[in-house]
This record gives sequence, structure tokens and C-alpha cells, in this order.
Amino acid sequence: MRNATKSTVVADRALIADSSHTRRTGLLKHTGLADGEGLWIVPTEGIHMFGMKFDIDVVFLNKQRKVLKVSPNMASSGFRRRMSLCLPAHSVLELPAGMAARTQTVVGDQLELEKYDA
Repeated sequence: MRNATKSTVVADRALIADSSHTRRTGLLKHTGLADGEGLWIVPTEGIHMFGMKFDIDVVFLNKQRKVLKVSPNMASSGFRRRMSLCLPAHSVLELPAGMAARTQTVVGDQLELEKYDA
């Protein structure tokens, strides 16, 4: 996943959660995300952090993959926010905490997806 607006790579190893099972499971079985990793959940308009073991950045995208909302440093525990919604969104890109800021990804940016066959 590349930010075409800023010419930065947001994630070069993002998994795709596009089935009912993979969307429900998300990152719950993971213990963390390394730089360059991510999870693209499609379709969805919201995520929750209940049961998560690490903090993440959440980027909400429309069908054209334009950034509609960025929820940075979503908390896996404590009293910070644990849910995030964006009703006009079509998908969500979950990234390591701080990655949205490091790649300067903000509302209005255009992301591009290039699939690689394994």
C-alpha cells in the first residue's frame, strides 16, 4: 500500500482480510506489527481493539482508497479509545502505531494498492 499523494510506502507487506472469517479475526492472533506490515480489512466501516495485544494506527478509506479518517495510536488497553468508526468508509488499513505520522498520511491522501502473488 503506497501513499501516492506523499510518495511514501505505508505498508509493503499488508495482508488482506476480505472474508467473513478473516475480517472477524483481524489482528487478534498477532502479537505485533513490524514496520511495513499491515492489514487491509475490506469491506468495513469500523474496528474495535478488544482483545488486541498492541496499539495500532487505523486509516479509513473509501472505495477509491482515498483517506477519509486517521485514528492514530489506537489503544490495546487502558482507558483510551478502543473503537473507531467512519460510516462512509469502505475499508480500513491497520498499521503499526506511529506509521501514519511517519508516512505523513492524512485525510485526503490517495493510497494505491499493488497485489503481489505469493
